Amino acid sequence: MKKYYKDLVNLPGVSGQEKYVRNYMRTHLEKLSDEVVEDNLGSIFGGINLDYDGPTVMIAGHMDEVGAIVKEVNKNGSIKLLPIGGISPTVAISQHMNVVIEDGSFVPGVIGAKPPHLLRDEKTQQVSSFDDFFLDIGADNYNHAKELGIRIGQQVVFENNYKESKDGKKIFSKAWDDRFGSAMALDILESVDRSDLKCRLYAGANVQEEVGLRGATTSSFKLQPDLFIAVDCSPCSDTFDQSEVGGTLGAGFMIRFYDPRALLHQGMKKFIEETSEKNNIKFQYYNSMGGTDAAAVQLSREGVLVCTIGMPSRYIHSTTSIIHKDDYEAVKAQILAMLKEIDYNKIAEIKRNA
Repeated sequence: MKKYYKDLVNLPGVSGQEKYVRNYMRTHLEKLSDEVVEDNLGSIFGGINLDYDGPTVMIAGHMDEVGAIVKEVNKNGSIKLLPIGGISPTVAISQHMNVVIEDGSFVPGVIGAKPPHLLRDEKTQQVSSFDDFFLDIGADNYNHAKELGIRIGQQVVFENNYKESKDGKKIFSKAWDDRFGSAMALDILESVDRSDLKCRLYAGANVQEEVGLRGATTSSFKLQPDLFIAVDCSPCSDTFDQSEVGGTLGAGFMIRFYDPRALLHQGMKKFIEETSEKNNIKFQYYNSMGGTDAAAVQLSREGVLVCTIGMPSRYIHSTTSIIHKDDYEAVKAQILAMLKEIDYNKIAEIKRNA
């Protein structure tokens, strides 16, 4: 996997505070594309083949990760947190987190957990809500925390422990959801053979997906795609509950045929299946209980053809998730294969197959 992937997961960027990720994306999009476009919320895309008389295709990851912001500084110097994105409070207990202060540096801290010695009284229990948590940054008091650079509203992200598995096939990291899709956009721009394209292509990443698919709403309005591909990590259930449509690591990219906000267009489903089978690319079907940016884009203007090419990932929306390099290869191969096929005739065929 290219360096983009490791670089991006190591950056901080909760929803609404994606500037470090966006700056990285901009630096590379300027090298890889003919035009860089940014909307008013901060979603950013690079365009190629823009003079071609063909449909506009948009490929998007999202830059934001789940985490928290500083809600309040207590008198004793500890910090109260406000969660950003869908995150279970139970995954945060005793975890290392970093407050990103104004100069971009980190103030490290740990979510305080009561030791067993303090839980023996039947009236006491381990906290189970973000309202009860505190982040201990080692500050002696309120003023000391301020001296360390702590301010209300600063983002707080999990400490990353990026590493490969012993067999070299899997990678552990925070923020695969969805720095993977952001990196894949750069990867596609670098890898695609422009002579194969019969469409105009924009690839990049949206902001604020984790808090309501906000960036996708504005970026799709600006770019007006004819076909949209969301590239997003999808949670695997294979370590908990084996299911044909629950997601399995290493089994290929995911065709998200259903989620609560987007029913996969049947013409798009057929197009994805036929393309993968033609090119011998492994895939699996996926029934999701959550949505992606595709849900927002499909309702842009008079409606847009959309799909999600899912990257299987264990334990997303927690401190660390796991991906498989074989699935990375499948996602990339599928997108490149689809791009070779998309022209006005293919768009019309997809619509006819609804």
